Parts: sequence; structure tokens; C-alpha cells
Amino acid sequence: MDQNSTKLSYGQIFRFWLPLAATWLMMSIEGPFLAAIIARLAAEKINLAAYGVAFAFALIAESPIIMLMSASTALCRDRESYRKLRNFSLILSISVTLILAIFLLPPIFNLVILRLIGLPTEIATLIHTALLFLLPWPGAIGIRRFYQGILIVSHQTRRIAVSTLSRLITMSGCALFLYLYSSLPGAIIGAISLASGVVSEALLTRYLARHAITEVLKTEPASNQQLSYREIWDYYLPLALTPLIALSIHPLVTFFLGKSRDPLESLAVMPVIYGLTFVFRAIGLSYQEVAIALLGENRNNYLRVRNFAIILGISTSACLSMIAFTPLSKIWFRDLSGLNDLLTNFATLPLQIMAIFPALTVLICFQRSILIVTRFTNPISISTAIEAIGIFSILLLAMLYFPLPGVVAASIAYVIGRLLAIAALQRPLTSQLNQLTPKKDS
Repeated sequence: MDQNSTKLSYGQIFRFWLPLAATWLMMSIEGPFLAAIIARLAAEKINLAAYGVAFAFALIAESPIIMLMSASTALCRDRESYRKLRNFSLILSISVTLILAIFLLPPIFNLVILRLIGLPTEIATLIHTALLFLLPWPGAIGIRRFYQGILIVSHQTRRIAVSTLSRLITMSGCALFLYLYSSLPGAIIGAISLASGVVSEALLTRYLARHAITEVLKTEPASNQQLSYREIWDYYLPLALTPLIALSIHPLVTFFLGKSRDPLESLAVMPVIYGLTFVFRAIGLSYQEVAIALLGENRNNYLRVRNFAIILGISTSACLSMIAFTPLSKIWFRDLSGLNDLLTNFATLPLQIMAIFPALTVLICFQRSILIVTRFTNPISISTAIEAIGIFSILLLAMLYFPLPGVVAASIAYVIGRLLAIAALQRPLTSQLNQLTPKKDS
């Protein structure tokens, strides 16, 4: 579409967004499914611990390429931008894979895992083997996210859902097969299954994007809009730093919970609360690329895209509130999650505090989408750093001066930290809005 194309209806926006929301929800199933498989095998505690650590390091390796889908959605509009961003994505994907491989060299790996973290040799050996099988993970993620951006630009979001479904089927099929017919440790089964699923998704995404790529290659670049590799790097670096900073938050919150009031109860219920809120937050996370695509191709869509975000944010937080503030919370925590009555009561207040978080996720994703479309990405990483600092500061104050249970303090910190990030984006956002806001919405 061009700037003068017919504006979208809310129904069209919904149909465009729905497959991406389904994709995020499908991905949220992976972790619980593999954890359930590993928990049913021998030495489940050791293997769950090893798989958790290996997956955490794989996520760190993956973090620089997480935002490639947003960049691809925003930048790949013609033949030259496609080729340059494709080359950039391949180099970045290869680079993060090599960095992970270097980390696995025994002198470096042993220094970090055995000496700095202090894990037992038995667990360290499982982690090393699991990460060897996860070596294809970051590169495959980078490739599939780049081509998913191409599909989003071409309004073929259903194909993204299809490729993610293939990932889920491959991952679960591989895990069940190895569970039934192999004697491999659970951590290794989890790593092989994850890697197999992501590689299959990347390959299928590339295949499904072939027609969209052909269309992009037919589009001549505008003479005043050609990007250099330096411009791509300057544009993408803040986006790469954003998930890297965000990933540092969760392990430090976990460390705080272990040092806070009611540490065992807090550590026990926080994953359950976080998992439930992620289901609703994922719906908001899926909207970022939708807004980037629709605002990037026709900026007269601004008001409709904004209004849809408002409806989406209110709806997700309202649904989570229906669980948090009603007897449904007991059904979720006690009957579905298996918590006892004490832990169920302990988890209720933190969940109620977190009920607003899905709406805040939609809001910050919409803010980021505008900055990504207008190619003003520096504030995105800065706001994430402010969020992290805010969370750590509140947790430290709570630990020193306020006798709050750790999980309650963490929930408050997550909400206030997100509000600080939203506030930090507002000023740079205002300076960019005149590029997007139409004079009227007909």
C-alpha cells in the first residue's frame, strides 16, 4: 500500500492481528510442555535445573536478534532495503551463533558455570551438552524473524501462524518420541526438541515467504530513501540492546525474592503469576509489528491503529482482572496450577497488582511501534534501561525499609518500572507524532 491507499477498518486490523496473537500464544505453550516432559523423566530436579540454565543462556544469545522482525517490518519496502537488511540479518545471526559457540569452549564455559555461578559438575555437563544442541537456536530465530517481517509487510500473517504451528508440532513430536524411545536425559531432550522446532519453523517461514520476497524484489527503491549498512546499524543497535537489558531483569528479581521476606513462598508463586500474566501480555506484544506495518504503509491509519490498541489494552487487563479479583483466581492457582490453599492466598494480591500489566504492555508496544516507524529508536533502549533501574531500585528499597513479601514487592516494582518506561518514551514520542497524526479521520 502507499500513503494514499484506502484506510483499514477495525475488522481488517483485527484479522491482520489475530494470527500474530495466536503465534505468541502458541509459543507460550513450549516452556510448560517441555518442563512437564522433563519432570516425568529420571533425575528430574537436576535436568530441570540444567535445562533452565541452558535455556537462559540461549535466550541471552538470542536477544540481539529478537527485534529483527520489527526492523524487517519497518524497513523492507523495496529491493535494496530487502537485500541489505537480509545481509545484515544473516551476519548478525551468524555472529550470535559464533559467540555462543565460543562461550562453549571449555576454559570459558568452566569459568562461568563452575567458578562464577558455582554449579555442580553434574549439572554443568548437562548444560554444556544441551547448549551444543541449542547452537542452531539463535541463528534460526534470526532468520525466521526476518522473514516473518516480510510476511507481515505483505499482509500474510496467517502464514506466520502456520509456521509457528509447525514449530509446535515438530517440538512436541520430537520431545514425545525421545521421551518414549530414548534414554537421553531430560535436559538434552528439551534442547533437541527446542532446536528442532525452531529450525523447522525457520525453513517453513522462508518457504512461505517466497512470493512476498518476489514482490518486494520487484519494488524499485526511492532515490531519497536508500539505507546504508551504517544507517541500518545505527537504527538497529538500540533495538538489539532493548531485549538484552530486559532479560537482565528476571534473574535479578529472582535473586531478590530469595533474599526477601517469605522467600520460599515468593519463589514458588512468582513463576505461576508470571506465566498467567504472560498469556495476556503476549497478546499485547503481538500488536507491535501490526502497528509498525499498518502505520508504515499508510499513516492515515494512525487513529484506527491507536484506538484498536486502546481497546486491546483495556480488554486484556479486564480479562486478567476477572481472574484476579474473583473466585476464578482460586480455580487457577489451586485447581489448575496445583498450589495449596496457603500459596493460593499468597498469590492473589500480587496477581491483582499485576492486573494492569497487560494494558501497559500494549501501550509501550504501541509507543515503540511509532518510534520504529519514524526511525527514532534510541529512546526505546533508554526507556528499557530506566525500567530496569526502576525495578531494581524499588526492590532494594522494599528489601531494606518495607516489610513486604517478596512477590508483592516484585509485582509493585514491575508495574512502577513499566510506568517509568512509558513516561520516558512520551516526550520523544510526542516529537514524532506529527509525522503520523492525520489532520482528520474520515
